[in-house]
Amino acid sequence: MKRLLLAAALTVPLHAQDQPDYSKMKTDQVFEQLCSGCHGKDLSGGQGGSLIDGEWKHGSSDDELLKSIKEGNAQLGMTPFKTILDDRQIRSLVIFIREKEKQAKEKGMTFPKPEPGKVTKTEHESYKIEMVVEEGLKNPWAIAFLPDGRKLVTEKAGRLRIIEADGKLNPEPVKGTPQIIDHGQGGLMEVAVHPDYEKNGWIYLGFADGTREGRDVKTITAYVRGKLKDGEWVEQQQIWKADSKFYTGAGVHFGTRIVFDKGYIYFPVGERGGNMEAQDVENAKGKIYRLFEDGRVPEDNPKFEGKTPVPGLWTYGHRNPQGLDIDPRDGSIYDTEHGPRGGDELNWIQPGHNYGWPVITYGMNYDGTPITGKTAEEGMDQPLTYWQPSIATCGLSFYRGDKFPKWKNDLFAGALAQQEIRRLRIVDHKVTEQEIVLKNIGRVRDVTDAPDGFIYVILNGPDRIVRLVPAE
Repeated sequence: MKRLLLAAALTVPLHAQDQPDYSKMKTDQVFEQLCSGCHGKDLSGGQGGSLIDGEWKHGSSDDELLKSIKEGNAQLGMTPFKTILDDRQIRSLVIFIREKEKQAKEKGMTFPKPEPGKVTKTEHESYKIEMVVEEGLKNPWAIAFLPDGRKLVTEKAGRLRIIEADGKLNPEPVKGTPQIIDHGQGGLMEVAVHPDYEKNGWIYLGFADGTREGRDVKTITAYVRGKLKDGEWVEQQQIWKADSKFYTGAGVHFGTRIVFDKGYIYFPVGERGGNMEAQDVENAKGKIYRLFEDGRVPEDNPKFEGKTPVPGLWTYGHRNPQGLDIDPRDGSIYDTEHGPRGGDELNWIQPGHNYGWPVITYGMNYDGTPITGKTAEEGMDQPLTYWQPSIATCGLSFYRGDKFPKWKNDLFAGALAQQEIRRLRIVDHKVTEQEIVLKNIGRVRDVTDAPDGFIYVILNGPDRIVRLVPAE
């Protein structure tokens, strides 16, 4: 690494009583106090050189960067900051540097921003974008497809909408859908159509369930199924609902998606801002569940010695999963979840495994304060990849169709904050390719392959639905 913090050695107070309380500072403030004198406020360089040009003399990995900050280098005049910063603060400095490095790298880069009628080229395929619904939706969240050509779309405020087979949005929402609580990040979120819909007619919903009395709101994610009959929601059955003691007034981290596999249903429940509650297998929050399609709990679900897990628990240690899908090649389940700042993740979901939140993470709090100094711990799974800066993952889908043969079985991940879709190629549970295939046409709330072989995308800001079709 370059001569990190050479000039900073001259600015660190000599007497402990004169030192600022770095524990109360945000990471950018710590950097300005200790590092900017050598590396510049924008990290572009000074006596110690740039931290954002990708050139490192003493190792470029996170661990090597962390060691350089922590241990310093006496020969180069680099201050060992382990005496004034704890592991959490040093880890946050690494995240901060990585964010700035990535942002600097992307300046001047061009990304595929599709426009109607024009061809967008990517590494393996070229596509055009078509408008599916341009007006009439408000905060659409998820899309699902009926065998007769109709499409179902959820709106966060609680409406289930139908796009008719002729492509027109029905102005009237479905009547009789379950009462939901539109609160913070939660509302009516997921909709999924049973694989054998033509035989059984079941449609599944994931939503914020709870109560509202004035300003007093208590919610958690719940799941039901029902049927459509003449524009009405009928025959509703409860699939999963948490004990009332787990309901909370928090407005964050509801986490929801639904996938089906061989008679089972999988779905997440976010940790609702509860942090360490995600580590408690007897707590409903921060988990992914597996049930039979009618809500019964399989007897072969994971067991935990000395604990009575929440019924249906499959995995734990999750923060806010909003992407979930199954690899059509081998049945492996993957999720994407909103992490903290710099800690969005793609995970391979395996029964009984602990995914670490908040004990381990590659991120820090969004306000720039540290969470933990640990990125690994025995018994906790590592993500297949993570994103710094955070992309705000939402929506996840393997491509199963034939319209884009060079994308067959690739995984597509949507992103809200970065307004993009990333294509990932998974080989032996490892990410071997990653590419941005769409960017800057809106916040991507859902991305999914459809029975017609096209890729459908729900956008927020503006609220609309588009699809990717082959260029030729």
